[in-house]
Amino acid sequence: MESMRDYVPHEVSPIKLRPPEQYFKSNAAMDLLSTYKQDYNPYPINRVRPCMPQERKYSSDDKMTTVPTYKADYLPWKQPKRDMIKPPHTFRPAEDKFDCRTTHQDEYLYKGPVITKSCKPFRSPRITKIPLDTMTNYKLNYVAHPLSKRHAHVPEPFKPSKEPFDGLTTHKQSYKGLAGPPAQSVKPPYVRPDLANFEGTTEFREKFLAWPMAPPVSRKPAAYTPPKEKMDLKTMAQIHYVDPHGRPATSCKPLARVVTNTDPFDHCSTMKEDYKHWDYSKPKAIVPHCEVTLPKVPMDTLTTFQSHYVPHPLPFTKSFKPRFPASRPHVPFVDETTYATCYTPKKVHICPATYKEPPGYVFEKIDEAGHRRFRPATVAQDRCASSLNIGDRRSSLPGGSLSQTGLKEIAMKA
Repeated sequence: MESMRDYVPHEVSPIKLRPPEQYFKSNAAMDLLSTYKQDYNPYPINRVRPCMPQERKYSSDDKMTTVPTYKADYLPWKQPKRDMIKPPHTFRPAEDKFDCRTTHQDEYLYKGPVITKSCKPFRSPRITKIPLDTMTNYKLNYVAHPLSKRHAHVPEPFKPSKEPFDGLTTHKQSYKGLAGPPAQSVKPPYVRPDLANFEGTTEFREKFLAWPMAPPVSRKPAAYTPPKEKMDLKTMAQIHYVDPHGRPATSCKPLARVVTNTDPFDHCSTMKEDYKHWDYSKPKAIVPHCEVTLPKVPMDTLTTFQSHYVPHPLPFTKSFKPRFPASRPHVPFVDETTYATCYTPKKVHICPATYKEPPGYVFEKIDEAGHRRFRPATVAQDRCASSLNIGDRRSSLPGGSLSQTGLKEIAMKA
């Protein structure tokens, strides 16, 4: 309802389109000239001379001096060997045998297990004589009903039609071919252009002609003649530096002189002086004139929700949660639980199989599996063993013998 009050329908008129200007055909002839044809005129082309200087060969009849600068200037000095500054080696390992024991092994000795006393209160077992009721709701209420026989659907046998198959379709019956002339091509005939006026030359072939090139001069290499003398395979270091304990050569190169100039550095270059930056501003974009008149009053930027739906303070809700009762330190704390009242502990019996010779049982035999068979010594012990539920079951062996898995039989590995 609120949107129906705010949004009032207005009258909408169709947009008026501006009619395009009428085209008038010009009768003047087109000159078909371009800027390239008017400004870039052809000039005569001359061959560029090579910029590389001509090769010159210098020959001299003087004998070459084969003594290098290193051999003439850097001569070995006759100086004694320097003493080493390394400290003397005084470490001597101990001759005693290493015991390989740690501080933890020496200080923290093993004192054996600590015997702890249980502080759990003793609870006497409560044995009930009421037999266990094994009936459940499932046994009382859910009665098994007989299932009816499932219906099996018998399909009907296929009966073929007695009418013969004609093999006709709707297309064969309705659309029959009619005799008529074949379809002719609408493609225009191919007319070969006249090749008599075709010159077959281009501007590149006419103006850019190949320059005559002289063949390269090839010089015949001189024939190699091997030397007749035997080659000396010794180096200058092997000939002159014979002593292995020689002193390394000291550099005779003079120290580099750092020239300090107090004048400021002139960072101007020919590029910065000659090619200066022009004051250029980006031209403004040619934007069409906007025909929409904008209102002079600024927009309030309010929506219907912001103007009509004003926020209200949240209502205070009363809590109906009951308060906690006050503490009563004078009332004693009830420390009884459901486990302490209902779940009575059972008496733990020691399994007779833990003894080497079980008390109250007599050794009978060793079976095929290697187990020792025992039987109760008296009939009273047999009944007592039946009343105590040790967790075993009665064996089916003849003679009332006992086994480890039976109720009255204890098997031990021989």
